[in-house]
Amino acid sequence: MHLCLYISQSTVAVCCFRFMATNDLMMELQKDSIKLDEDSEKKVVKMLLKLLEDKNGEVQNLAVKCLGPLVGKVKEYQVETIVDTLCTNMLSDKEQLRDISSIGLKTVISELPPASTGSTMTANVCKKITAQLTGAIGKQEDVSVQLEALDILSDMLSRLGGTLYSFHSSILNCLLPQLTSPRLAVRKRAIIALGHLVLTCSGNIFSELMEHLLAELKRNESTSTTRTYIQCIAGISRQAGHRIGEHLEKIIPLIVQYCNVEDDELREYCFQAFESFVRRCPKEIDPHIPNVMGLCLKYITFDPNYNYDNEEEEEEEMMETENGEDEEQESDDEYSDDDDISWKVRRSAAKCLEAVVSTRHDLLQDFYKTLSPVLISRFKEREENVKADIFSAYTSLLKQTLPIQSWLHASDATGKDDVPLTMLQNQVPNIVKALHKQLKEKSIKSRQGCFSLLTELANVLPGCLADHIPALVPGIVFSLADKSSSSNMRIDTLSFLHVLLCNHQPEVFHPHIKTLLPPVVACIGDPFYKITSEALLVTQQLVKVIRPLDKSCTFDAKPYVKDLFPGTLKRLKAADIDQEVKERAISCMGQIICNLGDHLSTDLQPTLKIFLERLKNEITRLTTVKALTLIASSPLKIDLRPILGEGFPILASFLRKNQRALKLSTLTALDILVKNYSDSLKPAMVESVLTELPALISENDMHVSQVAVMFLTTLAKVYPSSISKISSSILAEIFQLVHSPLLQGGALNAIIDFFQALVLTKTAAMGYSELMKHLTAPIYSSGSAGASVTLHKQAYYSVAKCVAALSSACPKEAPGVVNQFIQDVKTPKSSSAVKVLAFLSLAEMGRTMNLSAQRELKTVILEAFTSPSEEVKSAASYALGNVSVGNLKEYLPFMLKEIGSQPKRQYLLLHSLKEVISSSLADGLKPYVEDIWALLFKHCECTEEGTRNVVAECLGKLTLVNPSELLPRLKKQLSSGSPHARSTVVTAIKFTIADQPQPIDALLKGCIGDFLKTLQDPDLNVRRVALALFNSAAHNKPSLIRDLLDAVLPSLYSETKVRRELIREVEMGPFKHTVDDGLDVRKAAFECMYTLLESCLDRLDIYEYLNHVEDGLKDHYDIRMLTFIMLARLSTLCPNAVLQRLERLIEPLRATCSTKVKAGSVKQEFEKQDELKRSAMRAVAALLTIPEVEKSPVMAEFSSQIRSNPEMASLFESIQKDSASLSTTESMDMS
Repeated sequence: MHLCLYISQSTVAVCCFRFMATNDLMMELQKDSIKLDEDSEKKVVKMLLKLLEDKNGEVQNLAVKCLGPLVGKVKEYQVETIVDTLCTNMLSDKEQLRDISSIGLKTVISELPPASTGSTMTANVCKKITAQLTGAIGKQEDVSVQLEALDILSDMLSRLGGTLYSFHSSILNCLLPQLTSPRLAVRKRAIIALGHLVLTCSGNIFSELMEHLLAELKRNESTSTTRTYIQCIAGISRQAGHRIGEHLEKIIPLIVQYCNVEDDELREYCFQAFESFVRRCPKEIDPHIPNVMGLCLKYITFDPNYNYDNEEEEEEEMMETENGEDEEQESDDEYSDDDDISWKVRRSAAKCLEAVVSTRHDLLQDFYKTLSPVLISRFKEREENVKADIFSAYTSLLKQTLPIQSWLHASDATGKDDVPLTMLQNQVPNIVKALHKQLKEKSIKSRQGCFSLLTELANVLPGCLADHIPALVPGIVFSLADKSSSSNMRIDTLSFLHVLLCNHQPEVFHPHIKTLLPPVVACIGDPFYKITSEALLVTQQLVKVIRPLDKSCTFDAKPYVKDLFPGTLKRLKAADIDQEVKERAISCMGQIICNLGDHLSTDLQPTLKIFLERLKNEITRLTTVKALTLIASSPLKIDLRPILGEGFPILASFLRKNQRALKLSTLTALDILVKNYSDSLKPAMVESVLTELPALISENDMHVSQVAVMFLTTLAKVYPSSISKISSSILAEIFQLVHSPLLQGGALNAIIDFFQALVLTKTAAMGYSELMKHLTAPIYSSGSAGASVTLHKQAYYSVAKCVAALSSACPKEAPGVVNQFIQDVKTPKSSSAVKVLAFLSLAEMGRTMNLSAQRELKTVILEAFTSPSEEVKSAASYALGNVSVGNLKEYLPFMLKEIGSQPKRQYLLLHSLKEVISSSLADGLKPYVEDIWALLFKHCECTEEGTRNVVAECLGKLTLVNPSELLPRLKKQLSSGSPHARSTVVTAIKFTIADQPQPIDALLKGCIGDFLKTLQDPDLNVRRVALALFNSAAHNKPSLIRDLLDAVLPSLYSETKVRRELIREVEMGPFKHTVDDGLDVRKAAFECMYTLLESCLDRLDIYEYLNHVEDGLKDHYDIRMLTFIMLARLSTLCPNAVLQRLERLIEPLRATCSTKVKAGSVKQEFEKQDELKRSAMRAVAALLTIPEVEKSPVMAEFSSQIRSNPEMASLFESIQKDSASLSTTESMDMS
């Protein structure tokens, strides 16, 4: 510590030395290794405090910087000494010393360890500072000291508010008088400090503060203080909206009253307060929304000092004179525009409207009735900033109207959502009328506003601007060609033009191509790469418009090729340009060749050669492959022969690369090339591709396998001679895939198509019998000794489907195969695997062929029902069902007779019946409906739940055959005395709901309410199946239940409660074990709640919903797992509501994360707890993504607890890594 001595001796020395020495000291203090004994601590602290008063500013600055690292290195009482000195210095007369001390205090506060680390130092130091500061704020005459002190207090409250608990009331008493300070700056800082205080203060102190504010507002001593109090309330609401909610009833009438006072600033603050209430207390403000909207609409047009003349011509003349002559007269005028602050009122009203629009989706129709016309009429606003906010509010309204583009609603189109869209459609002419002149204004800001609004409009209502194109084109051309347009202005204009071209029919643009094309082409040549890239995107779209290939078109595109082609070619040739421009130039040129290739004559071949070059470049190859696919699929039959010879091997080599997107695009390109250019392909070219294929066909990536097999199918159809070259390894891989448990859906269908195409090529060694042998080999060999091949159940189904497909391609072979299978089943020596395959194959063949010629089939199947093997039984039942589909007349009556007479085989026979009902056409089934119905109803009270479920599925699927007659019958059964019968009927309804539109939907909508009344059924099981029905409806067809939610939700929520009477103790030997019979029902209820988040969020009272989520967080393991997922979802869907409830939600999460498993527990118990903790941590990670969450003291404390506990910290890190890698793979897959 010679440094200190040196610094103290060098008081005489030059200040450079002091500066250097202090700098060295700072370096030392920043090292972790430094340890100070008590004596050196004293010296260093004393020294630094002395240096703070140094005459040299540089030295002072360095000394302040040293304080930061020092705080963590010295004992507590030393920090207190530092703080005491700094506080005293703050009250000094010297301004420089005061400034440096306040910086010092801020440094110390920011370096104090957070309270959660358990250090007492923070609390003690803060108390010291607070005591001194509150004194300083109260007593000071000097305003600058007050301002600094308020600033430091705010800092401390925002970072360590919780630690100052005992001082909250004295802080409050010190801050409130400052709200009436004569200096506005002091008031403003006091409001900021209060905002930080309300985040952590207790309920009593908050109430005290609110009561004070309300009392002062009522007193209304002077307009100036009233303004401050309203600002203060708005500030508190912004910081802690969840707390102010309960006081809103009293606050709002007062603020409404002050809106009518003739004081523009006061009005502005009133609207700011309303805006923060709307955003922060959505539930409590609800009853006041109409009132608030009324005020906003009144004051958004409030412009007392300006005469908006209705005559547009006059308006234009006025504009000219305004810009020209008025400027000289300004000086003589008493009233200047600078005194007019009415624009502030209009702006705050517009912002408040935007808040209402963006939070109240349910009021859309009202908005279009009342709000939209007013906003449109204000597009003429003269003040640029206000206009920007009005545009922004209208854009917000359009965003709310955007139909939800999800699979849920695509299959669930209801007339209800279209009303706002129709209302908007009727207002489009007014919008265009209000905007199109502004597109030529000087102001860039207002032009950008117009374009962003129009872009949103074209997205929300595609096609709505078709009649208005003539009005918009001049504005677009003006912004593109205008020299004064900024680059952002041009980019915005181009992106609007792109949306416009994409969302409207080509014909509407044809009259304007002549004027639109030159400025767009000029932008392709712009030096700024972003403009070039947007312009290329627009040009690509324009090419499709000039000559749409999917319909006949009279427009002559030829004259425009000479404009389009050279500009794009120049960008395509350039090697030294931005990556994005390169890619878009390739795509754009691809589109030009695809749509206009026949007009390019001699330019075509050189351009294709450039594509070949781009294929060889790693950076551009993917885009080029996509462009070539486009060109190859063009109906103009572009001549690609010159580049195929060199291009094909390059494409083949891409199949070796690691990039998945490249493989997929290349396979698609090859597929199109083989289809359209098979006569130009040489065998050698095809072989080069075939050698690459075996590696692509594997179960590791089903999608790539599917595309590869589809390519092979195309080859087999289009170029059969190449099939003989298919190596045995490709076939081996395909058979391997057929035997994989993962094969299903698209990939399986692709393989089936391939086998059918392959058999028809009549290639040697790949005929019917060889393929059949390879397909079934593993199953036949598995019975013999020494074969270790055991196939997954799924593989039997795949093989059976392939067998049936081959047989339908070669009908001559089919009867022999059927006989072979029947023999297999009859032979007692056959293994059960062989029998299962035989039955499944018969099933697949029987579905499409009539097998009634096989007399033995029925007896063989019924005998199999008594087989000891479960697999054989279920395969036989599946076979009976599917064979019946191929011949209802013979098999169905037989099956019904068997069900009636054979109680032992009932379950299997009912499964067969289910197959018949699911797979037959409605017309074929109609004659048998009554018999089947009567039979099923006999069995709907069966005690065996498995049987009841099959009966329910049969009933549900059968109802779809003739809904108008059968649905009422099911409804009648609801009043049945037997709970079993009721549960069967409710489950049956679940099977009538599918995610595709169906004729039954309208009928279901009318009566699903009656079925959902069983949610209040006395029988536990009936309630459980009713919840399953509700969940299925909410998931697959939300429109069925949207309007019933008010009636259904109370019953749903009551099922989330734990019922003590359903918990019982069971003795298992020496142990007692509790069983909760209500768990399944609760789980079903929470699953329904989760589904509602996805499909009916706008119909939920989210606060009521959160109450039940909160209960679930403390429930059984399974339910906690579910509610953690719900919480994570809620954090993204409605962050504000979650913020309001944060304190109550965090406790159960903290409890889960910090539980310890008892030492002697079983392994499952440890795994369970681990899973729970991971799930809880995921919820915490989701909560942390909410903006402003770190302001919450509970959350801040919990996250620092996580960081300080090594086990929790590592868990949290691993979860963040998971989510990061998830999001990157998602974005990669998009490519």
